[in-house]
Amino acid sequence: MPTTKFDKESIKKSIVGKVQRYNGLTIEEATKQQVYRAVASTVRDQIMQKYMVSREERKKSKKKRLYYLSVEFLMGRSMYTNMLNLVSSKEYTEALQELGIDIKELLKEEPEPGLGNGGLGRLAACFMDSLSSLDLPAMGCTIRYEYGLFRQKIVDGQQVELPDSWLDNGNAWESAVMQDTCEIHFGGHVEEVEINGQKKYVTRDYYTVEAVPYDMPIVGYDTATVNPLRMWSARSPKKIDLNSFGEGRYIQASEEIELAETISKVLYPEDKHYEGKMLRLKQHYFFVSASLQYIIKEFKKAFGNDFARLPDKVVIHINDTHPGMAIPELMRILMDEEGLGWDEASAIVQKTVAYTNHTIMAEALEKWPVNMVENLLPRCYQIICEMNRRLCERLWNSFPGDWDRIAHMALVSYDNVHMANMCVAMSYSVNGVSQLHGEILKSDTFHDYYKVMPEKFCAITNGITHRRWLMSCNPGLTNLIYDSIGDGWVREPERLSELLPFADDAAFRDKFDQIKHQNKERLAALLRERQGAIVDPDFIFDVQAKRLHEYKRQMLNALHILVLYNRIVNDENFTMEPRLFVFGAKASPGYYRAKQIIRMICALSSLIEKHPRARKMLQVVFLENYDVSSAEVLIPAAEVSEQLSTASKEASGTGNMKFMMNGAVTIGTMDGANVEISEQVGMENIYIFGMRSDTVLDMYREHSYNPMSIFESNQEIRLALVDVVVGYIGFQLLKDRCGLGLSYPALYLPEQHFSSPSFFSGIVGSYG
Repeated sequence: MPTTKFDKESIKKSIVGKVQRYNGLTIEEATKQQVYRAVASTVRDQIMQKYMVSREERKKSKKKRLYYLSVEFLMGRSMYTNMLNLVSSKEYTEALQELGIDIKELLKEEPEPGLGNGGLGRLAACFMDSLSSLDLPAMGCTIRYEYGLFRQKIVDGQQVELPDSWLDNGNAWESAVMQDTCEIHFGGHVEEVEINGQKKYVTRDYYTVEAVPYDMPIVGYDTATVNPLRMWSARSPKKIDLNSFGEGRYIQASEEIELAETISKVLYPEDKHYEGKMLRLKQHYFFVSASLQYIIKEFKKAFGNDFARLPDKVVIHINDTHPGMAIPELMRILMDEEGLGWDEASAIVQKTVAYTNHTIMAEALEKWPVNMVENLLPRCYQIICEMNRRLCERLWNSFPGDWDRIAHMALVSYDNVHMANMCVAMSYSVNGVSQLHGEILKSDTFHDYYKVMPEKFCAITNGITHRRWLMSCNPGLTNLIYDSIGDGWVREPERLSELLPFADDAAFRDKFDQIKHQNKERLAALLRERQGAIVDPDFIFDVQAKRLHEYKRQMLNALHILVLYNRIVNDENFTMEPRLFVFGAKASPGYYRAKQIIRMICALSSLIEKHPRARKMLQVVFLENYDVSSAEVLIPAAEVSEQLSTASKEASGTGNMKFMMNGAVTIGTMDGANVEISEQVGMENIYIFGMRSDTVLDMYREHSYNPMSIFESNQEIRLALVDVVVGYIGFQLLKDRCGLGLSYPALYLPEQHFSSPSFFSGIVGSYG
């Protein structure tokens, strides 16, 4: 086995040589981007040595392999993590230092891959790191989006979406695998034909899009295994129409190419309209069909046509419902292309496919209009209908005569194809991503399925990689842990429990405080550099950073801040520890209410800043364009972690784990993985508030929640809500909504004017 360890001198020689060969320049003459490419290429050379050996070993051993299908992989920057996992970060840092290169500045040259948005994608990225570090053969499969979700800019307190063109300078870590390019077929019609006395189904008059794979290596921590993340890019098989081009019809000449390539253009295209929904369905089918074609091709190389062995050698893991079309597509390939019968193919699929559910929210459990699926994927639609017929027969035996229940569980009902039902019915495992979430799936979301198929359900709580979220992003704390308990925890993170005796160690706590303050200064520098925000590192740093959604309750946090502001303003004797509230979140472009919450947070920040007494105790900052790289600075600086989701709504959460691992105190509801965290740290070390999940679910069922009673009975909440509607905050929102070019008129009415619910309801009705 060739060595994969690069020493300091060989690293320096490689970097200098690459700058010369690629650019014809010396290190001193090269731009930061040119130096970055040379360093990344050197790290990649080291990885690819391991990758070659790892791939050959996998082929030889013929071990079972996991294919992890996810529409998102929120990878973050790769360079430093790769150095760390190669156990070469010290050598690279020293080599760069001797070449006069600041590694911190160099790392900023790497673009943030636009392959994900939230917890779903970050979890997938952590899984890939973990699989490689555990020496488990795997491949991640997704789309190579040309543009990420969007780059967020806050302008006049409002979110503005800019293109996230992360591939402008290419991706130093990927390589095209042209030999695995395959065809994806859309549309057409299905004909039944007879071949050699057997009935076959053939699709005619379809149109073709090519799927071109790009592999990005995911190296494990100090292991022999390197697993690829395979990203599929859409390409038209047709080249430019030279006749149209020659006649001056330039748009028509390239129109079909552009339409094909739209599939891999943008992560989560807006789906409020039919065309957007259609594009999302195309995206999902495109990457699962390409992935499955590759999986079957690789299986046949190793095991021929012995498909009965497929469940013993392959696991296809569906990460949420987006890749659910893998189920009918695998059926189609096994039957139409490999000649298996229905019963044999169905049995194989149900032993090969596993499903992880990430939400109980009905709007996130995907469903597609029947006519859309039938027109775009006619053969898959036929297979879905037959799966549905057989399933409904089985359900009739369990629930005879209960048509409403069967329709609720069906794959096709009420003019929709229900992807979550398909994933549950046709997978061998249905996983919830926390213990609480798993119980809710069984007792509520998929309760009827649990009664019929209880053996499928399990709950394996999400995790995070401590290598990125502690070792990489918090070197000060990492070194303190090394000094205190050694390095055994690097391979066995459960050994972090060995830190418990240091809780009462004054010297340890002093060092921890110093490190936390340094991390706060680092965040303060980032905020100043990025958006001109000046913050005091001596304030308590209270952070809520996650996708912006009503159930995650950034609004609740903002109302709490408004209550604190009112206490300061209305009581000259009131004092509190100075506290900085930091929000980091993106609102989906079409999610109007979420964008209004951002507007409110920014208006709140402005209101506090204008009050000379309040700003000495309170500050609010909205960190724009929250991504993995900014999280790596924000999380180590946090002292309070806000985990406020409505109990039962957050499947797990992984941000709560990252903040906790970096020494932040959690304030939150008993939701998602907060349950497991509370069990690990003890209730005395976590601040839990609010209703429990069973109470919330009961209130939903009984429609018994009455917010007006809280408004009427709590004066502080009443004052805060009134300010949101008719005070400074409300005026800013109204001004934005109506486009008013007005100044704030200091509209504060006497309290008696809004003492009645009718007044408040009228205001809400008028101004929303």
